[in-house]
This record gives sequence, C-alpha cells and structure tokens, in this order.
Amino acid sequence: MEAKRTGRRWTYPEFARLPSDGGSRHEVIDGDLVVTPAPALRHQRIVTRLVGVLLEAVERGLGEVFAGPVDVLFAEGDYLEPDLVFVRKARADILSERGVEGAPDLVIEVASPSTADRDRGIKLQRYRHYGVPEYWVVDPDATTIERWRFESSGEPEVFGLGAELRWTPAKGEKAIVIDVGRIFD
Repeated sequence: MEAKRTGRRWTYPEFARLPSDGGSRHEVIDGDLVVTPAPALRHQRIVTRLVGVLLEAVERGLGEVFAGPVDVLFAEGDYLEPDLVFVRKARADILSERGVEGAPDLVIEVASPSTADRDRGIKLQRYRHYGVPEYWVVDPDATTIERWRFESSGEPEVFGLGAELRWTPAKGEKAIVIDVGRIFD
C-alpha cells in the first residue's frame, strides 16, 4: 500500500493534534504530511531484534534507545518517526516529552514496500541535512543493512548475511558487534 501525501505544509501544533490510532504512521517530511500503513509483523520482529542488540549500549549507561513510534522533531515542517533511534547520554538534553528534539546519534529505518524509496530518498536527505551522524536502512527483502556515515562518506557500507556490523555507540567506547544474519532470522 502506498503512502498518502498531502499538498499543504504542516506546523507542529497541527501535527501534534493528529490522532494516534496505533495503526497508521504520521510524519511531516519537508512540510508534507505522509501517512503510512502500520508495519507488518516481519518488520516488527526485526525492530525487536535490533532493540535487543542496542540495549547493550543502554545497559552500559551510554544512552537511550527508542523504538517507534517516537517523534524526531528537527525544525518546523520536519517531524519524522523512524523505526529506532539512539541518543547518547551526553546529548540527553534533546529528549523531551514531545520526542527527540534534534538529531539522534543513530537512526534506523526498516524498509518495507511502502517506505523503501522514501527511506533511501527524502528521509536519508533530511537525516543528512539535520546532522544525524549515522543512519541505517535495514532491508528485509535483500537481508542487508546499509550503514550511512554522513561525515565520512557519501555511500553506504552494506552488510549482508554472514557479516558482522561493528557499531560504536559513543567515541572511545567498545564496539557492539551485530551478527547481521541474526537480525533476519
């Protein structure tokens, strides 16, 4: 099912009044409201496995992980709802009752047929524009994780089955090793 787009610009107060029905996702990307169907169970299983992996950073006191729905509020007209975000403890001041008010340290989107183009297109552009240092697109169909590190490269590193992705949650900290195949089991 395709996402629906509207032709008008949305402010945060308007966005905040949208119903939270537990089904469809609402985002405002570059001023446009985008409504996407609720994710499938396969998608949610992958999100759950990723949360399990990222909890190691939380247990080590390095920051917090949030699974969607969580609003990431960048600026007027850009309110995104990624599948997962991680915010380092040193940057906890960007966390508020409204959501994450600024660039998380890590953003993860699990691609689905209705979101894949947007995840690799406008959302990637918005995350780069607002200074997200690391962005992953997890592709269940290709069984890959694309890791974008915007400060170091214009192209993603791609990790497939049998690969290990090493993620360092905070500078100088021990890396967390992610067995990519286990994410897709």
